Amino acid sequence: MHLILLSGGSGKRLWPLSNDVRSKQFLKLLKDESGQAESMVQRVYRQIKENGGWQSITIAAGASQRDMISLQLGDEVNVVIEPERRDTFPAIALACAYLYSERKIGRNEAIAVLPVDPYVDLDYFKKIAEIETVFEKQKADLVLLGAVPTFPTEKYGYIVPGEKSNIAYDVNYFKEKPTTEEAKRLIEQGALWNCGVFGLKLGYVLDILKDKYGIDRFEYESMKESFKDLKKTSFDYEVVEKASNIKVIGYENKWMDLGTWQTITQEMKNMAEGNVVLEETCNNTHVINDINIPIVVMGMENSVVVASSDGILVAKKEDTYRLKDAIGCINNRPMYERKRWGKYKVIEGNSNSLTKKLVIEKGKQISYQFHKSRKEVWTIISGEGLLYLDGIKTDVKVGDVIKIDENIKHAIKAITELEIIEVQLGNNLVEEDIVRVELEWE
Repeated sequence: MHLILLSGGSGKRLWPLSNDVRSKQFLKLLKDESGQAESMVQRVYRQIKENGGWQSITIAAGASQRDMISLQLGDEVNVVIEPERRDTFPAIALACAYLYSERKIGRNEAIAVLPVDPYVDLDYFKKIAEIETVFEKQKADLVLLGAVPTFPTEKYGYIVPGEKSNIAYDVNYFKEKPTTEEAKRLIEQGALWNCGVFGLKLGYVLDILKDKYGIDRFEYESMKESFKDLKKTSFDYEVVEKASNIKVIGYENKWMDLGTWQTITQEMKNMAEGNVVLEETCNNTHVINDINIPIVVMGMENSVVVASSDGILVAKKEDTYRLKDAIGCINNRPMYERKRWGKYKVIEGNSNSLTKKLVIEKGKQISYQFHKSRKEVWTIISGEGLLYLDGIKTDVKVGDVIKIDENIKHAIKAITELEIIEVQLGNNLVEEDIVRVELEWE
């Protein structure tokens, strides 16, 4: 069986640590068995590897997540880059085209699509492996995975199962985020939490693309060009609700969606992270400080305090499920980002200029690139490097100032750790203005 991991999301639910370029699945808030910090995506990828038996693993992600995936999982993982954010149906369609044309996977092979960030144990992946058995023994268009609920909640969708045959149930109907009272009644009927896992045959998705969208060329590059024409909708609405024969496998062990500060703090080992003074008068309160300014917290109960360069959150844990709506009016650019070459932090910015501090790790390099809509001025404040400017390579050191005009190709490599103050000047100061010529240029 082949796995597709969906790594979408706008990065709003764990604000201010998560943002459009640092989604929640990349935050290293968990601990592995040895006590080392790890992110949700690292945990899931580790568990998948420990379970073994998969023919391939592919991650579907946005362009802004490419570097974080490489940093946390390495360069060997297969990554499908979505040209724009268009929900789960287009993402799955693109990933299927990649498997068909680039990986040469047959139409009749089984695929399991799952979120990249569930908090589960290894039995979860053993249950996913059973999807292939259901296709072999029972006729089905789709096979889902449903977790046995541990309490009634209106935060999840529910699958109401029918008769069981072999290892899977028929699906009677779905109920999306019912009231708590409705959830109680559903659980009494044996309803399962919808885990967001889709088991399918590769040809099933390709047939939908052909019949509904008139697409009969499933080459990966061609699908990327057609991506904008696919309906911006979820796989549930576009496919699952219209399928005629759906089965569901029950899963009885741990399953959590760590999508709010209330849920993720339940799995955090430490009550405080960073430069924090957490007084003993506090109860069930977590404080995460991602900046240098000290935070002192006194007399708070059942709360979370989070500080980063993007903002500060102070909230009761039970209220954090409303965070995405509460910050809807905040559209500031991300102030900090990890890259495959190091990291940057925004120092100051307005509509016409943006000042960043770049730290390039020893031996790493920024791609050979140019900008169509902005000029840049680099000032080397620490370290030594190799500059590649308009086809000419020169050494640079502390105190050097490099001026880069529009459409001038440029890159830099750190001989020692390199710190640069970068000033961008122009009317379109966005990451999308980067045109990469060569990723590895030396």
